Parts: sequence; structure tokens; C-alpha cells
Amino acid sequence: MTLNKKTINIVWFKRDLRFTDHEPLFKAQKENIPTLLLYFFEPSVMRYEDSDVRHWRFIYESLQELNAKLKSFNAQIFIFHNEVQAIFEELNAVYEIKNVFSHQEIGNKITFDRDLAMALFFAQNSISWKQSQMHGVVRRIKSMSEWEKRWKIVMQSDPLTTDLNAFEFENCEDAWYQKFKGAPLSTAITTRNENFQQGGEYWAWRYLDSFVKKRHINYSKYISKPSLSRTGCSRLSPYIAYGNISLRMVYQYTNQFYEQSPNKRAVLNFVSRLHWHCHFIQKFENNFWMEFENSNKAYNSIVKPRNETYIKAWQEGKTGVPIVDACMRCLVQTGYLNFRMRALVVSFFTFNLWQDWRDLHFLARQFLDYEPGIHYPQLQMQSGTTGMNTIRIYNPIKNSETHDSEGIFIKKWLPELAEVPPALIHEPWKLNAIEQQFYNCEIGKDYPYPIVDIEATRKYASDRVWSVRKKAVVKEDGKLEV
Repeated sequence: MTLNKKTINIVWFKRDLRFTDHEPLFKAQKENIPTLLLYFFEPSVMRYEDSDVRHWRFIYESLQELNAKLKSFNAQIFIFHNEVQAIFEELNAVYEIKNVFSHQEIGNKITFDRDLAMALFFAQNSISWKQSQMHGVVRRIKSMSEWEKRWKIVMQSDPLTTDLNAFEFENCEDAWYQKFKGAPLSTAITTRNENFQQGGEYWAWRYLDSFVKKRHINYSKYISKPSLSRTGCSRLSPYIAYGNISLRMVYQYTNQFYEQSPNKRAVLNFVSRLHWHCHFIQKFENNFWMEFENSNKAYNSIVKPRNETYIKAWQEGKTGVPIVDACMRCLVQTGYLNFRMRALVVSFFTFNLWQDWRDLHFLARQFLDYEPGIHYPQLQMQSGTTGMNTIRIYNPIKNSETHDSEGIFIKKWLPELAEVPPALIHEPWKLNAIEQQFYNCEIGKDYPYPIVDIEATRKYASDRVWSVRKKAVVKEDGKLEV
């Protein structure tokens, strides 16, 4: 050890971009050692196939808000556009790093491999890496028998309070920081896009407050509606995904308003989904291979030929099925769809278009609230590859008529159908020649015919998937599921 090295602790921010109820910060403060705050925009992670600029913009906005709060303390989160180990190697040459504090990350394979490499690096350099549990997800859990009880204990425990005034923050020497911080982030990341929710702890609390005090009243009623869900649902998912607010704070703040709520059932329904949030991430933590492999191996016998024409039409919202196309165009433009519509577009892709769920990284890139631990278990559940969940092949016409009966959502995102009346908008291919002329929409020109026969492809997919489902090996493998 070099005697003139300064001893410091480091808090490594990941998917926990907040100051409220932040365990790594809480633990670091108790050490009474200068603390350096870091965040990494890792080029390797940013190049991964599930990554999109919308994710990094949301993170950048969150970091900008945190640094604005730190300014009065003459401190900042030092942001690196560089690989994690490369920077820690340089920091280790300058400082005596005693502890690194962070939250556990339940991410994709590339972040998992990075964490394995960093665990080895820290061990080799006698650096203690103290990782705190994220939400209610327990790493390396051996049995789910006590999981429910443990989840409630975490959610009901006291939030951890950090006093920024009491911190002794460490700042990197400017010349050193300029040398190693990496290339500037693209303007697409650093420029606000009004189509998307804005990142930051302030916005997380604002959405939560408006939901529990007012908007939750219509939660259960609007949850499946593609338009009304945009205000009827909490819209907290990106803030939870990137840790602008802890799940514990959402749980406790929501429950404070239960007794005075005019719709207690809606509050209970919402809280139950906080539980399911952790349940699916726990499932992914226990079965991390779900990112790449069928959950139930019996479904490996089904091979779906890749059809680039179908995939492109689906991605661009040009399948000829209005509710599917409206959903896809809305998602690309805003990063948000409600749960039912997400399930519907996955169902259409994997059943009607008969494409493999592993070709759905496009969806990961579009969801502003992309959370690997929810994304992959849900893809497999909606694609019918778990062997245990009910196989749901969504009928897009029925869902369109039920949840967008007046075609308001469809017309917003498919302006070429703007003049088609509600009674005809769900199946525009049935318009006769006179109707097409009258409603200024020529099918096959202004709006495409359906690229597949919905009923025929539904039957084919159902027969194929159920033929595998009936096999004993499916039932046996299904027992392994969490």
C-alpha cells in the first residue's frame, strides 16, 4: 500500500438514481470516510441489443437532477462514459479504496458478467464490495417458501434516511477526471424529448402523489384501456425501473392513503402489482437463463422461421390490424403501453405472425420502463413457453372493440383511419369500395390489408402450442418454475 494514498469509500450508482431511502448511501455515511459518487455509461452495455437512447436519456435526466441537489454541497456524481473496470483500475492507482457500496443489479447477461468481473477485481485488490438488496428480490435464494414473508418485512421496514449535510464528499481532481471521463454523450441523450416521461426523483414523487391522491380512483376501470390507462395507471414503472423511487416508499406512501380512499379496491389492486413486480424479477434472478432459453425446454421442439417482412411490418405498425399498429406506433413514439396492450402485441408477434420471442429485443428498446427481470418472464408467459401458465392468444379485434370501442386510440396513432366510423374501424379491410372512397382510406394503399389471416393463424398456433403442452415432459419441466 502506498502511504500517501487517500482512503475513500465509493458509492456506485446503478438502477438506484435517488437520494431517498438509498441503503448504499446510508451505509457509506456511517463510515465517516470521504465518499466518492460514481455513475457509468458503459459503452458495452449501451451497445447491447436491448439498449436504446430513450433509456440513457432518462438516466441522464435523473443524474442531472441529483447533481443539481449536490451542487450546494460542492459535490457531484462523477459520470463516466467508459467501462467500469477501466475506471476502477485508475481510481485504485490514485486512492486507497476501502469499500464500494452499491445495490445488487438484477440485469441482463452483460451486466451480470460485468458484476462477476468486478467482484473478482475488488477481491484481488482487497476492496470490500457491499451490495444491498434491491426491492424485495433476494439473491441466491434457495427456497421460495418464506419469500412472501420476507417481501413484506422489507416493504414495511423503516426507510433509510441519509443526511447529505453530514457527508464528507470526495471530488476527483479535475485534470484526472477530464482525462478518464470518456467521450461526450450524444445530443440525443442530453437533449430533452417531450414525448417521453422525464427522469428524476422529483417526477417519481409527483406521479406517485397524483396517483394516490386522485388518479387511482379509475385504476381498475382504466387499466386495460390503451388511452385511458395513460392517466388511470400510476405511470411509475420507469421511475421504479431506474430507482428514482424505492418500491418500499411507493408501498408505504400508497398505504397511507388507503383508509381515506374512495376506491379502496383500486389501492389494493395497485399494491398487489408491487408484489408481482418483485415476484417476476425474483423468477428471473432464480432462472437467469430465461433471457435466452425457453422456460420449458419441451418448447424447443417448435421452430419458428424468421420472417423479416412480418417483423418489419409489426415494428413499423403496418400489419393491417389497427389496434396492433396503433400500439406499436404509440410505443415507438412515447415508450409506453399498458399491460394488456403489451401482452396483445407480443401475442400477435409470437402466435399470429409465428415469430420467436427471442426476436423481441425491439420491444425492450422501445419500453422506457424496460426491466430485464420483468421483460423476459413476461415475454415467455405471453408466448406460451412456460408450460404452466395459461396459453393466451389474444384476439386483436375483440380487444379493440372492448377496450377502444370508439376508436379514439386507433385514430390518434393511425391518422389514415381518422374518418372511418367506430363501427368499421376495428376491421377496415371489410370496407367496400364506396366506403373506402367516402372515408378517404383506400385499403391496400392508404392502409394495408392484414398481412396474415387472424383466425387461421390463431388456430394454427393454438394447435401447435397445445400439442406440445399436452406432453408429459412439459408438465414435468413446469414443476421447476418458481
